[in-house]
Amino acid sequence: MNFLAHLHLSGPNEKIMIGNLIGDFVKGKDFTHYESEISKGIILHREIDSYTDQHPVVTLSKQRLRSRYRHYAPVITDVYYDHFLAANWQDYSDVPLLEYTENFYKTTQKYHDILPDQAQYMLRYMKADNWLYNYQFVEGVNRALTGMSRRTKFASGMENASQDLEEHYEAFQSEFEQFYPDLISHASNFLKSIK
Repeated sequence: MNFLAHLHLSGPNEKIMIGNLIGDFVKGKDFTHYESEISKGIILHREIDSYTDQHPVVTLSKQRLRSRYRHYAPVITDVYYDHFLAANWQDYSDVPLLEYTENFYKTTQKYHDILPDQAQYMLRYMKADNWLYNYQFVEGVNRALTGMSRRTKFASGMENASQDLEEHYEAFQSEFEQFYPDLISHASNFLKSIK
């Protein structure tokens, strides 16, 4: 899953949310250098990624993209799924998406000093263009994927992937709707198990 889902699955604990945010930027056992709740967020991030990678419904989405985008198919799928979460946010949260994203950016300011440099760098762009809010629009997905494409070492083609989203929109949406409730349940149970 991409950023919005990771944050949503963190629940109301802002330290777990911050840990979940920085999960990709903290390697190996470095999570032990953080306080307990932030460490839990990092561990949750890894669990979400592992569960998502192995889920059979997510595999269907990735397979639809694999021939064209090869090993970037999982990254694209993650962004698509954030799109469906954002576009249907009212089904998953009582807090309006714009308010949720603005609160999140304020929260990151409180923890700025503990964020890895790469996370701080990424957050500048995330906040400036409000990626999390704009994921609800296909154009926001296109901007996100085009930006990722510019940062890849090899030609990824991700700048064209919003066309695949539009072409197979109903199939991807159906797969997200089948998968995300499973992930919500899994993440919730996992969080309870590590408290």
